[in-house]
Amino acid sequence: MATATTYGARDHARAQAGTEARTMPVVPATDWPDPPCEAGHLVWAETVAGGSYTHRAVARGTEIRLTDPDGDACAHLLLHVAGRPWERLNTADTVKVQWNAYLRAGQLLLSSHGRVLASLVTDTTDGRHDALCATSTLATNTARYGDGAPHSASPAGRELLKLAALKNGLDPRDLPPSLSFFQGVVVREDGALEFTGSAGPGGSVTLRAEQDLTVLIANVPHPLDPRPEYTSTPLEVLAWTAGPTAPGDPLWDATPEGRRAFLNTAELLASKGVR
Repeated sequence: MATATTYGARDHARAQAGTEARTMPVVPATDWPDPPCEAGHLVWAETVAGGSYTHRAVARGTEIRLTDPDGDACAHLLLHVAGRPWERLNTADTVKVQWNAYLRAGQLLLSSHGRVLASLVTDTTDGRHDALCATSTLATNTARYGDGAPHSASPAGRELLKLAALKNGLDPRDLPPSLSFFQGVVVREDGALEFTGSAGPGGSVTLRAEQDLTVLIANVPHPLDPRPEYTSTPLEVLAWTAGPTAPGDPLWDATPEGRRAFLNTAELLASKGVR
């Protein structure tokens, strides 16, 4: 076999260079061919394969654009404050504090401490997202597809998020319910959840980090997706340096609840010497 020796294995590995470019991070990110920002500002450029995951620590003010190029991505997102993992995305507060179960541009992703983790600044999908169902689990994927282990043909979202968490010093207990982008769910009049699916190829959302964050993303089918096959297409992730939301920005004062969350965030940052 060509890989039976160390030299053969090395030559085989080097021969793969470039063959997985569509599902690997671009390093450096500034080599991305068509950046959505000023030259030199791109800090993260990656295409996440269906059934895979990614993670990154980003600075306050970073803007992160998620894009569904082919129409069957589903980005299951978790956010933790960098260095303070006990403050993390709280989907229940994100929904109830803002009196809205549906994610749209202009809404805030809130922590369990009433602070803003990220702002949803743009959305081209007409709100085809979900803040209610969280991601798939080992048990549900095993029952549905025959397996849900992270290295199987049908990995579960929670199993992949566990791997992403471990690579950032986080434990499974640090993983709350996630948000899902690009596959929608609505609540019917009788209270049942209805899967509305994708808005189609090319949809994107842009998030703005309002604190230093650890970002975890699993790209797997939505747990309510009715298709019998495990269907998940690539997810594009681009991030660039920008600036956080500041007083005077329309988003800061869009609602009384949002303004209070921004003030809570600003107070914490001020106590750390951050303005």
